[in-house]
Amino acid sequence: MSQTAARRRSPFALIGARLFALLAVLGPGFITANVDNDPGGILTYSQAGAKFGYALLWTLIPTTVALIVVQEMAARMGAVTGKGLSDLIREEFGLRATFFTMLVLGIADFGNIVSEFAGLASGMSIFGVSKYIAVPIGAVVVWVVIVKGRYKPVERILIIFSLIYFAYPVSAVLAKPNWNEALRNTFYPTTWSNDPAYLVMVVGLIGTTITPWMQFYLQAAVVERGVDKRHYSMCRLDVIIGCIVTDVIAYFIVVACAATIFHSQHPEITDVGQAALALKPFAGDFAARLFAIGLINASLLSAAILPLATSYNICEGLGFESGIDKRFSEAPIFYWLYTLLIGGGSLIVLIPNLPLLKFILFSQVANGILLPFVLVYMLLLINRPRLMGDYGNSWFQNAVAWTTAAIMIVLTGALIATSFA
Repeated sequence: MSQTAARRRSPFALIGARLFALLAVLGPGFITANVDNDPGGILTYSQAGAKFGYALLWTLIPTTVALIVVQEMAARMGAVTGKGLSDLIREEFGLRATFFTMLVLGIADFGNIVSEFAGLASGMSIFGVSKYIAVPIGAVVVWVVIVKGRYKPVERILIIFSLIYFAYPVSAVLAKPNWNEALRNTFYPTTWSNDPAYLVMVVGLIGTTITPWMQFYLQAAVVERGVDKRHYSMCRLDVIIGCIVTDVIAYFIVVACAATIFHSQHPEITDVGQAALALKPFAGDFAARLFAIGLINASLLSAAILPLATSYNICEGLGFESGIDKRFSEAPIFYWLYTLLIGGGSLIVLIPNLPLLKFILFSQVANGILLPFVLVYMLLLINRPRLMGDYGNSWFQNAVAWTTAAIMIVLTGALIATSFA
C-alpha cells in the first residue's frame, strides 16, 4: 500500500480504532446504569414529563453527579479488594448485619422483578401479544441466556440490549419538542413549586436513580470480570459513560412525554405502556412503537439482571458459591435462587386482577429502608486503609460522597413518608 493511500485511510482507521476502544471499555458499569432505566424508572420519567412538562429536567443533572459518585466507589472497591460488597459487609460488620441487609434487599428486588415482567406484559400488549404468551417466553429466554451462558458472551449480549435504549431519543425527536424550553429548564429552571405533587415527583426522580441492588451487582460484576487495580482506569471510564448515558436516556423520555402527553390535560400515567400509546396521536405510530420497543427491551434486560444481582448478593453475603462462569453443579444455590426469582416474578404477573402497582410501591419502600445502610456501609469500607490502601477516598471525594449520602437519606426518608401517605 502506498503512503498516500495509507494517509487517506488513516482518519477512518483512527475513528474505527477509537470506536472499537470505546466499545471494549463498556462492561459492568454501562450495563448496571442502563438497567436502572427499568419499567419503574420509565414510569417515573414518563409521569414527570406528562404532568409537569419540561419543568423537572433540571433534576437530572444533580442525579447524574450523585450516580457517578456512588457507582465509582462500588467499582473501585471491587477492583481493589477483589471482593463483592456482600462479602465485605459480612467480613467487616458481621453475619447479623449481612442477614438483615440481604433480607430487605431480597424483598425489594423481588418486588422489582415482578414490575419488570409487568413492564414486559404492558409493552407486548401494544403489539397485540397477550401477557400469557409474552411473559412465559420472556422468562425462559432470560433464564437460558444467563444459566447456559458464560460471563463474556453474556456481557456482550447485555451491552447490545443496552444500546436499544437509544430508541427513546428517536421517539423524543419525532415528538418535535420545544428544545429551547427544554434546555432552559435543564440549566436555568424557572418553574418552582411547593405543590406536594411537584415535590413528590422531584423525590421520585432522584430516588429512582440510585437503588441498592446496583451497587451490589456492579461490584460483583467487576470482581467476576477480573478487573484489578492495574485496569481500574478503564473500568472507571465504563462507569462514568454508563451513568451519563442512562440519564441522557431518562432525559429524552421526559422530553418525549412533555412534548406530547403534557398538552393533553396532564393525564396520570398508571401503566408504563400508557405512555407509548399516548404518544401515538401526537408523534405518530412509529414513535409510539419505538417507545414500546424501548420498554420491552428495558423489561427483558432488567428481568435478566435483577435476579442475577439478587443471587450474587445473597450467595456472597451468606458464603455460597456464585457466578455465571460456574456450572450449575458448582453453584447450585446461586442458580436455583436465580431460577426461583425468575419463575416467581413471572408467575405473579400472570395472576388475574393482581394490583401490580402495590408490588412496585412496596419494593420502593424496601429500597428506601435499605439505601441509607448501603451508602453508609460503602463509605465506611472505602475509607479503611487496611482494605483500600492508597485507593481510598480523598478528602474531596469524601465530602462529595457524604453529602450525596446525606441528601439521599433525606430524600429516601421523604419518599418513604410520601409513599405511606
